[in-house]
Amino acid sequence: MRRLRDLSFRYKIPLRGSVLVIVTAAAVTTSLIVREYDELKQDLLANSASLGRLLAKTLVTPITHDDLWRAFEIINSPFQTHPQEYAQLGVEVVLVLDPRQQVYVSTQPSQYPMLADPARINPDFHALAPALTQYREFETRPVEIPGSDKIYMVTPIVADGVLLGHLVMGYSKGVFVPRFLAIARRAALVTLVVIAFLIPASWLWAQRFAVPMVRLAQSMGKVGARIPDDEEIQVEESRDELGQVGTAFKRMVGELREKESLKRAVMLSERLAAIGRLSAGIAHEINNPLGGMLNAIDTFKHHGKLDPVAERTINLLERGLVQIRDTVAALLVEARVETHPLTRQDIEDTHTLIQADIQRKRADFAWDNDIVETLPLPSTLVRQILINLMLNAAQAIGERGQMGCQVYRDSTHLHLVVRNDGGYIPPERAEYLFEPFSTGRESGHGLGLWVTYQIVTQLGGEIVVESVPGDTRFAVSLPLPAPCT
Repeated sequence: MRRLRDLSFRYKIPLRGSVLVIVTAAAVTTSLIVREYDELKQDLLANSASLGRLLAKTLVTPITHDDLWRAFEIINSPFQTHPQEYAQLGVEVVLVLDPRQQVYVSTQPSQYPMLADPARINPDFHALAPALTQYREFETRPVEIPGSDKIYMVTPIVADGVLLGHLVMGYSKGVFVPRFLAIARRAALVTLVVIAFLIPASWLWAQRFAVPMVRLAQSMGKVGARIPDDEEIQVEESRDELGQVGTAFKRMVGELREKESLKRAVMLSERLAAIGRLSAGIAHEINNPLGGMLNAIDTFKHHGKLDPVAERTINLLERGLVQIRDTVAALLVEARVETHPLTRQDIEDTHTLIQADIQRKRADFAWDNDIVETLPLPSTLVRQILINLMLNAAQAIGERGQMGCQVYRDSTHLHLVVRNDGGYIPPERAEYLFEPFSTGRESGHGLGLWVTYQIVTQLGGEIVVESVPGDTRFAVSLPLPAPCT
């Protein structure tokens, strides 16, 4: 029972439909067989009653003239002239009883001799005898005796209102069996034809009904450790109840995906902010003794007496400390006041600066600068963002690779889009892309994107990376300050 309950709707609905079809067909067939049987029985009884009335009228004259032989010929002639019809009617015996319910004549005189009491010969007449007294009018009625294999048609023989006796015809109930079986075979054949048509149709209809439910269940099962993409969700979207459920589920998955994306963005922002605070604290702590050591080295170089070995050692120490200072300075990104707003030429300068790296890779570089007016943004920081992103793209592409840069604005933002066909950045790596010292290349210290992220954040903007095999895009959106009124 549990296995049936756990069965997929893909099979459960067709099975239930098939069972319903079979039960309905069986019920309809049974009702038709019962109705046909009743009609067959009624037709037989009607024919028997008609024959009984005809024989009863014909027997009046022989009985009134006490002509036994003529009465015998009348009741026996149908067996002689129409034996097949009588056989189809199932007539086994015909008796004429006098008013004392004794045999007057019969079609089987050896079994029912004249003046014999039929009740002593056939127990059926014990039950039939009381019923004979009820027939005082010229009418034929069937009498069914419980436990008997016969049906008796009793017709009073009346002349001028006087009861002359009864005509009793015994019919075998077995006569119904062949006809009943023939009807049953025809009904069963029709039922099988109907079932053969309806069951495949029900399976087809049930499959079309169940498939959307199965797809919905499969799509719901994919929601777990990750949120599936829209292409993975196959649900029915229509105006019926199932379609409404599918539409609501798809909308819910979209909202979950948006919530997950927002959650990742918030976590990334918080992590980068925490790293920024930590880096700033460490940098300030390093800068204090670092500045003192550099000052000491500078003083020693100007006022001390150095031999060649000491001088080389001091120079090595100074270069190492300067490198430490530059690295620490890269971690401390602070927006500085610019001398002039951003112009078209500032952007074009970055194009010129990057040309050497592009030519070295013999790459195809698509440049598109739509800025024509001056924008109220710090030119140095915007240029640094562009240079960092383009240098990063130039390092990512291979020999004869492709990269591009598009700069444009709308009514509220300046947009910088840098793309390249270099290595694909998987999602798990993209989450840590803007952290310091996070680089997927052997060369570089991984501070370029960190510095870029810090500048974009300080300018109130947003940076987004999208990467698929063969195309990686860094999109920066910087809000334009509202004009002073």
